[in-house]
Formats: sequence, C-alpha cells, structure tokens
Amino acid sequence: MKFIPILLIALFFTANYSIAGEVSSSCTYNGIPLYGKVKIVDSFPDIKVKVVENFPDLKVKNVQSFPDSCGKWKYVENFPDFKIKFVDSFPDVKIKYVDSFPGVKK
Repeated sequence: MKFIPILLIALFFTANYSIAGEVSSSCTYNGIPLYGKVKIVDSFPDIKVKVVENFPDLKVKNVQSFPDSCGKWKYVENFPDFKIKFVDSFPDVKIKYVDSFPGVKK
C-alpha cells in the first residue's frame, strides 16, 4: 500500500518534466515565442540555453533586423522579448547557431 502514493508522485513529476521541457512545433517554449529580441542575463532567465553542435532543439540565426520568424534572434540590452542564460548542464533548450534555415526541425 505504501508503493501506490510513491508511484503516483513519480508519475506526476515524470509527466510534468516531459511536457515542460519541449520546444513545440509552433516555435515556443512554455508559451514563449523563440524569436525576437533576446537579452543575455546571469540571473532570473526565462530560458536556460545550451549551445550544441548536434541534435539541437532549435536552430538560431543571429540577425540585426526583423527577428520576426522562428529561430531569428536579435541580441539587445533593453526591452527584450525574453531573457536567456547560457548554461553547460540542465538546459531548457539546446540551440545551434546557423547562417541559414533557422527554426525547429519538426
């Protein structure tokens, strides 16, 4: 009888983790569109990001104007659409920088 509550708790956390950690095919993470003006911060990020070479969740192109489609990011200091922090472990989203064809591979 002790195992049922433990099993339910484990299933609850597993289900919540798998839902929360995915980049959707509509190019969002937890409701945040993954394009626009981005500020790099050390504290209180909206998204923790790891730069990878293989198997990214999102391909990112750094642009200077019109960051208006999936994967196009313009780095700013003021008035960002969302804030990121670069991490080496436990990222929310893995990105790869590209020169062409940014976006979600789905």
